[in-house]
Amino acid sequence: MRFSVYQESHIGGRKVNQDRMGYSFTRDAILLLLADGMGGHIMGEMAAAIAMQTIGSLFQQQAQPMIGRPERFMEDSFLLAHQEIHRYRQMNGLPETPRTTIVACLIQNGQAYWAHCGDSRLYWMRNGQILLRTKDHSRIETLIAQGKVDPAERHTHPDRNKLFNCLGAPNAPIVELSRRATLQPGDVIMLCSDGLWAVLPDHMLAQRLHDHTIVRAVPELIRSATDIAGKQSDNVTALAMMWEGDDNIDDTSIISTNTLPIGSVTTTIQAPMTPEAETAAAAEADIFDDAEIEKAIAEIRSAIHKSSRITTTKS
Repeated sequence: MRFSVYQESHIGGRKVNQDRMGYSFTRDAILLLLADGMGGHIMGEMAAAIAMQTIGSLFQQQAQPMIGRPERFMEDSFLLAHQEIHRYRQMNGLPETPRTTIVACLIQNGQAYWAHCGDSRLYWMRNGQILLRTKDHSRIETLIAQGKVDPAERHTHPDRNKLFNCLGAPNAPIVELSRRATLQPGDVIMLCSDGLWAVLPDHMLAQRLHDHTIVRAVPELIRSATDIAGKQSDNVTALAMMWEGDDNIDDTSIISTNTLPIGSVTTTIQAPMTPEAETAAAAEADIFDDAEIEKAIAEIRSAIHKSSRITTTKS
């Protein structure tokens, strides 16, 4: 496999960054993940972290070096993440369960499969055009589909933050799976939180990612979104991958996995916090410390080895 990948997140105008992102790859498979903890409920950042760790750990166990049943993997990993979030609530005696949206993309054999719960989006782009994007599991999208609300009201309607699907809700999530998509060299897959897509129009996202490399386009898009939203900016996060195929052989920014041994995994999902991030986290009194997060991760790993239709307000 040959591909380029870049990820970035900005806290925006919020006190806590509840977005999480990351990717893992073996010789023959790539997993892209993005979660947006729901600020309308307690500890959204913990729900997002648990979801990322659970799904990422399953990928590392099952990608040897590919996932045998991609659609089944997506559904099973989402449901397990949902269960682990509920288990965290029970073990810590929380008054309610933390919640998060989630979007994931698995790529192997030149084919992409994706799944999502909530309004974190995936865009599939080619030559500056959006071939497909995920449909938000939100009240406003339902009203638009029913013809009861004009699409122009998508960003201003009072129900725009109400979701009917996420991880951590009382009922099991509805895991929406994509059809299998065949990638071509130059195709871009981007995962992003609503802090990005709710501010910038789709055509701008597609154009920037067509005109520039993902390493340049993603930071520019995040900066544009935070500048436009100002002090009211949500957390803004994006993870983009450009599928290169056999082209651009001399491009040093491209990752080539052909020489990786079977069984090896490269990942950013479990990367330790940077000193700068640790300093920022220490300044936030309401963020979990590293010890608590590591404890939750250890519990998830242990459980893995031993082994909704409710509308909710996001922010």
